[in-house]
Amino acid sequence: MFTPDMFAPEATNTADAQLITQLRETLHTHAHSYYVLDAPTVPDAEYDRLFRQLQDLEARHPELASPDSPTQRVGGKTLDQFAQVRHAVPMLSIKTETDTRASGAENFDARIRRELGLTEVDPAIEYVAEPKFDGLAMNLRYEHGVLVQAATRGDGEVGEDVTQNIRTIGQIPLKLPAGVPEVLEVRGEVYMRRDDFEALNERQRLRIAAGERGEKTFVNPRNAAAGAVRQLDPAIAAQRPLSFFAYGLGEISPTGQGAAQWSTHYALLQTLKSWGFPVCALVKQAQGAIELIAFYETIGQQRDGLGYDIDGVVYKVNSLALQRQLGFVTREPRWAVAHKFPAQEMLTRVLAIDVQVGRTGKLTPVAKLAPVFVGGVTVTNATLHNEDEARRKDVRVGDTVIVRRAGDVIPEVVSVVLPETPVTESGEAVTPRGPIFTMPRACPVCGSVALREEGEADYRCTGGLFCSAQRKQSILHFAQRRAVEVEGLGDKLVDQMVDAGIIHTLPDLYKLGFTALANLDRMADKSAQNIVDALEKSKHTTLPRFLFGLGIRHVGEATAKELARHFGKLDAIMAASEEQLLEVTDIGPIVAQSLRTFFDQPHNREVVEQLRACGVTWPEGEPAQRAPTPFSGKTFVLTGTLPSLGREEAKALIEAAGGKVAGSVSKKTSYVVAGAEAGSKLEKAQELGITVLDEASLLKLLAGED
Repeated sequence: MFTPDMFAPEATNTADAQLITQLRETLHTHAHSYYVLDAPTVPDAEYDRLFRQLQDLEARHPELASPDSPTQRVGGKTLDQFAQVRHAVPMLSIKTETDTRASGAENFDARIRRELGLTEVDPAIEYVAEPKFDGLAMNLRYEHGVLVQAATRGDGEVGEDVTQNIRTIGQIPLKLPAGVPEVLEVRGEVYMRRDDFEALNERQRLRIAAGERGEKTFVNPRNAAAGAVRQLDPAIAAQRPLSFFAYGLGEISPTGQGAAQWSTHYALLQTLKSWGFPVCALVKQAQGAIELIAFYETIGQQRDGLGYDIDGVVYKVNSLALQRQLGFVTREPRWAVAHKFPAQEMLTRVLAIDVQVGRTGKLTPVAKLAPVFVGGVTVTNATLHNEDEARRKDVRVGDTVIVRRAGDVIPEVVSVVLPETPVTESGEAVTPRGPIFTMPRACPVCGSVALREEGEADYRCTGGLFCSAQRKQSILHFAQRRAVEVEGLGDKLVDQMVDAGIIHTLPDLYKLGFTALANLDRMADKSAQNIVDALEKSKHTTLPRFLFGLGIRHVGEATAKELARHFGKLDAIMAASEEQLLEVTDIGPIVAQSLRTFFDQPHNREVVEQLRACGVTWPEGEPAQRAPTPFSGKTFVLTGTLPSLGREEAKALIEAAGGKVAGSVSKKTSYVVAGAEAGSKLEKAQELGITVLDEASLLKLLAGED
């Protein structure tokens, strides 16, 4: 296996001839994995780097040229299971511009002008610019307007007959309008949209969970598209949604409308579109290098928001006459180039695996990486998401991995690249891999118990009020309007106070003095006094508000109200067993366990006692013995804007009458209260036959009127 640093200048101590042989063998292996097995083993950027190095070595040593070198062919090999198709017009690849900056467009334009003998005073050349799709090249052959054959690129000369599978793609016309050439070969890219890819992988995960044998998830949309195209059973291929973009022609006969009508590549694309072929809407004509650069930068900015994967853009000379004049060199047309974006996937090594604690207590494993430049930035960390994902990918310390970064998305480890043999290049035994990753059972920040609830993928720290990693989130939640409400205490002020070390836990809020607040940046005396006053006011709250403000997982406002009603006192809630908690209306095993886990942590109980000692108080009494009401067990859903009642006011009225307010409509919903601009909830209620009330009807119902 070739590692990222194998070809560093200091490592090239073998003869160039030996290195050329090694490079050819490695590139053949990677090409086989990519084109034949549809299971890429290295990122495209790594393959391109090795390919360019081989090109440079062969250029320096023409005596070592060989017809079986990867530089002398497009790449790929047909599968034995498919019939072979010899392309009437070879499907050659195009040159890759290695400068991934905008200046790469200038390089191409300068090369074309030089080939054509143009000077600075000659007008700009017109080009066609289009995205470089990350899919599978396809040749569609039509005879007398009927699709008779679809073939993959293969090695450029011979491809695979995949007609039956391609017929399942709805975007590809089976019959063309009258007047098309008798023989017409349309070339383009078969790809899978990102949303279709995610849906496919979700279905695959469900099949795997159900124990279906032979199922797997796919690495990326390109991998999934290639697997669908090469599926031997067309019925299975039809279940894997594919799409197509047309971008050129192969063989074409002069009969019918013929090629003579086109003088430009752009006109050709518009004709293909009129014949029913999908052509990418982002394709445009560009005058000279300046407009090519603008296109490169614009598409680069849009890249992550597109519905499909691209890894660069393609520039083509627009004039077909100039294309013929420029011709080809070896395996590539002179009149086109692929200008790639900075690589989004690269190889690097895992140095360590740390666990980070988020603002809400979620524990996330993070791979510490040997620095690698990917997606335009140097990356040293990549998320592993959770324990299951880290184990599924089997990422271990010391592994060589593929790391991916797209736009502003957090970098992630895509997969591990394992050695092909258990020995090093010198024949020495490879060091055994590190241990399988296991999530710690204690929070690495505060030492609290880390729990994973049933049905959840994530572990969470249970020290919500104590853990410094959750400090800001805990304070903001406690101070919000629906909890104890500290008016004026927002994100920026909490950030300042925590970062300055003024507050560490919730009780520190009530130990703040005027001077400490007034000394903060951009804090006027009046604003400081307002916060002091708001804190004093917040000391007088209610038990439901206080319970909700503690931020106990799964305990929302409605649950806090039920707990306060059922037990009457905080001490009774803190002492309640899971069995006693399950007696509370609408509390199930998960909520009961969450409450018990929270109050079992000594530091959480200590924070509660300190808040009480600071003067935070609320009315308490004996458990309420509420008599059954007409609305006990009735569930209401509010949607739209009511004429006079606010959402919270309507909710309070319903709960005071013994009803419950839910956020979504289901078969268990008793009433839907609809106001102006009610949306999908109203539609679902009508579908299910649930009674719909307006505001007036709600008030009459609550008042006991018929």
